[in-house]
Amino acid sequence: MSYLGNAPARSFISFERQVFTIVNSQTAYALSHSVANENDIRLVVNNVVQEPGSGKAYTATGTALTLSAALTNGTDEMYCVFLGRATATSAPGAGSIGTAQLASDSVTLAKMASGTDGNIISYDASGNPVAVATGNDGQVLTSAGAGAPPAFETPASAVNTPMFMAAYTGSGVTINDATDTKGTFSTEFIDIGGVYNTSTSRYTPGFVGKSFISTGMSFYNANAQIQFARVLFYKNGASLTNATDNPASDTGQIWISSQLIVDHDADDYFEVYLRSDTSNGSAIEVPATSGNSAKPFNYFQGHKLIT
Repeated sequence: MSYLGNAPARSFISFERQVFTIVNSQTAYALSHSVANENDIRLVVNNVVQEPGSGKAYTATGTALTLSAALTNGTDEMYCVFLGRATATSAPGAGSIGTAQLASDSVTLAKMASGTDGNIISYDASGNPVAVATGNDGQVLTSAGAGAPPAFETPASAVNTPMFMAAYTGSGVTINDATDTKGTFSTEFIDIGGVYNTSTSRYTPGFVGKSFISTGMSFYNANAQIQFARVLFYKNGASLTNATDNPASDTGQIWISSQLIVDHDADDYFEVYLRSDTSNGSAIEVPATSGNSAKPFNYFQGHKLIT
C-alpha cells in the first residue's frame, strides 16, 4: 500500500499489556488504565481472544473489567492489551531531536549533566555553553567584558593602604629667603607598604590610582618680618600646588598646612618644598618640634584613597 509522506513505522510500535492474577469465583477485575469501553482493550484468556460487549465474554468501562463467567486460579490465565496505548520500542536517532520537539520548560535540573559544586554556566566567545570554574572562598564573580566568560577573582583591597607619616625631628633646619627648598622628613613613623624613602623624603605610591597627601610646616624668624611663607607639593620634580600664608607684619612663628588629592601612576613620586620671604632677606628657621612637645611639629603624610 502506498503512503503520502513517511510510512508508519509499525515494526517499532507495541501496545501496553496487563497480566491479571486470577481469583476464584471473581468476575470483577481492575484495569491499570482507564478505558472508554471494552473495545479499547483486547482480552485474552488461555491464549484465546475474547469477544467484547454486553452478553459476550466481557465488558469494560473506566478501570472496571467485568467477565461474563468466573475463571479458576491455577488453571486459567488472562491478560489484556490496551489498544489505545501504543509504546515506541525504538529510540530516536542521534541528533534527530530539535528544539521544536521539546516542550518549553521541559528540561529540568535532573536531566542536566552533572558538574562541579560552585560552577556557573556561562557562554564562550563562540556562543557555546561553558562552565565557569569554581572560585575560592571570598572571591567575587567579575565580568571579563564581551566575548569572554566571567571569572572568580580576589577583590581589590578595601583598605586605604599603603600609608605613611614622616616628620622633622632632632634639630631644625633653615631655608634661604625667596628660595624653594626641599623639605627633609627624616624620621619615619608609619610606612605600610614601604612607599616612603627617608633618604630622599619622597612618597612613591607603587600603584595606579589616587592618594591623599598632607603636610604641616612651621616657620620661625624672631628678627625680621615674615612677608609670606609657603608649602608646595612637587610631583616628579615639578611644582604641583601650594598653600601660602601672608602674615604681613608677623615676626616669630607661623604654621601652614596643606592637603591634596592626587592622581598618579605607580612610579610617580611626591615631595614637599618650602619657601619664605622676609623683610630683610634673612633665612627662616623650620623648627623640629613645637616648644617642649616631643611630638613632631612638621610632617608629611599620605595614604591610598579607596575608589
